[in-house]
Amino acid sequence: MQQRWFILTVGLISFALVYLLSPILSPFLIGALLAYLSDPLADRLESRGLSRTGSVVIVFLVLSALVVIAFLLLLPHLLTQVQLMIERVPRVIEILNSEIFPFIEANLGVELGRPDLKQVASMLTQHWQATGSIATAVLSSVTQSGLAVVAWFANLVLIPVVTFYLLRDWDLMMDRIRELLPRNIEPVVTLWARECDEVLGAFMKGQLVVMLVLGIIYAIGLALLGVDLALLLGITAGLASIVPYLGVIVGIVSSGVAAYVQMQDPMILLGVAVVFGVGQVLEGMVLTPKFVGDRIGLHPVAVIFAIMAGGQLFGFVGVLLALPVAAVIRVLLSHLHRGYVASHLYTKPDTDSQ
Repeated sequence: MQQRWFILTVGLISFALVYLLSPILSPFLIGALLAYLSDPLADRLESRGLSRTGSVVIVFLVLSALVVIAFLLLLPHLLTQVQLMIERVPRVIEILNSEIFPFIEANLGVELGRPDLKQVASMLTQHWQATGSIATAVLSSVTQSGLAVVAWFANLVLIPVVTFYLLRDWDLMMDRIRELLPRNIEPVVTLWARECDEVLGAFMKGQLVVMLVLGIIYAIGLALLGVDLALLLGITAGLASIVPYLGVIVGIVSSGVAAYVQMQDPMILLGVAVVFGVGQVLEGMVLTPKFVGDRIGLHPVAVIFAIMAGGQLFGFVGVLLALPVAAVIRVLLSHLHRGYVASHLYTKPDTDSQ
């Protein structure tokens, strides 16, 4: 009984600390996530004869180079495409008013209200113009909010530092945590931890690769069609693919609208459908079997709920913790279900012996 109270107390204290320290936890959680995702690569290099530090240095340098290259190559194009998208909002609204709404009213027999969409477009354009000068605003207010700016840069610099040291000592930390567990529950907790890692590995390590590959496929396909927002649309659809089928729905709708507004040719919609159809076929037949496999992951509804609940309770820190916590709950519920089915609460009493 004392052990149960001790575990409950530790859990409550941990929850309270996460809640109270959430404003400063983001760089540590991001670093832990990157270390967790990179640990298998470091282990593989270490198994080939390299030292742990040498393996971590190689993985860290490769990841850092990829991040810097992606930042330098993609960010300018993304900003340009976002601005272009905002500039086309009035044209989208014009098409809605002149073509889409009349078509729906004529064929479905419903009356659609005509909100002042032009005013919405004007507001979006004005806000984009305002955000375009955000750098000037930040620089002009450095003297007033210098501490906040310093803290932001400190957190940004802290992420790679935390990632490096956590990745270097990852296996050692896991062994130390295992040694601290009470001896009578250590085998069960270790088993549950392995199952949680399997769920997270199936979803995060595999699904992140699938998201990246799908984003590249969508961006290249849309670029070949001549869609000038191809990079932005491809990345958006790839990120939305964290929830199965959500990426293709978001991608087809947004890409179809963007392509039609740009080219004014209904046939371009067929090309957009082909691009996302090819992506779905590759995802179902190649990407998911290869990178995710048949391991049990998280249900799409559970993913959506976990992310929204985490954001509501703890903000950005909650979003980072959402999937790991959901994986733990998924494993615990699985074991509780097995225990319930095997208990007398579920099985039918033997009335014949009475």
